[in-house]
Amino acid sequence: MAESRVLIVGLDPNPIPGIDSAAVGRGLTYGLERLAAAGFAAEQVLVRLDASALDQVRQAVVAQAWDVVVVGGGIRRPEQLLEFFEAVVNVVHLGAPQARIAFNADGGASLEAVQRVLSSA
Repeated sequence: MAESRVLIVGLDPNPIPGIDSAAVGRGLTYGLERLAAAGFAAEQVLVRLDASALDQVRQAVVAQAWDVVVVGGGIRRPEQLLEFFEAVVNVVHLGAPQARIAFNADGGASLEAVQRVLSSA
């Protein structure tokens, strides 16, 4: 069986005030390493909250066939980002209708999110 392809969509932590972007970056790297160690082919797209964000997500989603698309916690947790979160989910759904959609608690927990949605398939 071929390895499952996973796309992680998250916020670029660099331009966010008050965020330790180095620590977030380490968590994101750790999450990707865990997915690879578990046998998943994983990539991530980190977007800035600007006019290009949804286009970046759209391009990543349609670039190849994904088995799972994980939407990161930074996109869906702050209530101020509710409309952006909604738009991201709809872009994912339209661009990769065959993919399961998962939500992680943080960058290090993507493996559990992927396993959860694949086990319920």
